[in-house]
Amino acid sequence: MFDPWVTAQLLEVVGSTLSGEAVAKGRSPFADRLGEAVAAASVTLVDDPTDPAAFSASVTDGEGLATRRNVLIDGGELQMFVHNATSGRRAGQSSTGCAVRRGFRGAPGVGCTALSLLPGTLSQADLIAGIDDGILIADVAGLHSGVNPVSGDVSVGAEGLRITGGALGEPLREFTVASTLQRILTDIDIVGGDLVWLPMGAAGVSLVVHDVTVSGL
Repeated sequence: MFDPWVTAQLLEVVGSTLSGEAVAKGRSPFADRLGEAVAAASVTLVDDPTDPAAFSASVTDGEGLATRRNVLIDGGELQMFVHNATSGRRAGQSSTGCAVRRGFRGAPGVGCTALSLLPGTLSQADLIAGIDDGILIADVAGLHSGVNPVSGDVSVGAEGLRITGGALGEPLREFTVASTLQRILTDIDIVGGDLVWLPMGAAGVSLVVHDVTVSGL
């Protein structure tokens, strides 16, 4: 299980691979998968900077265009990539209101700023109670640098708590979690109902994933 703090960081990485700029540069493992199932059916991923609860909420993007709610993945199916004016024109589309500026000297890039998963109904405690043998991953180290943006490969250090018989157990430190972005999305079992906006470009939610490789325990 991923804690909301970890899920939010993971969503930021997924969002970076769904930009028209990443697709144009050949740096997205989802480049040729529009209209395909890329995640479990329970997964709906939205980028909505018009949501006032988001820390990065804004009525305009980095090019002064109105922001909007973009549904990137709907029921597991990849619906769209996000664009600024330049990447949209290159793809034969219009901007999706997703231009981002990291400074005033360079041209605006493309990015998601308020990502969230459509939440379920179960609390983290309820989710833990339904797990017989697992791990609550409470934090990861170097997630952004530990992901290959072309292949989607993920390998990061982590720490958390063991789950045994539906209850939290001893702390676990300095182990490694490995998978791919594609595999994590398709292996999601349950999206929790504990959605919380965090001071980053995404909201967190507890996420039960049934198959990731864990080593070093």
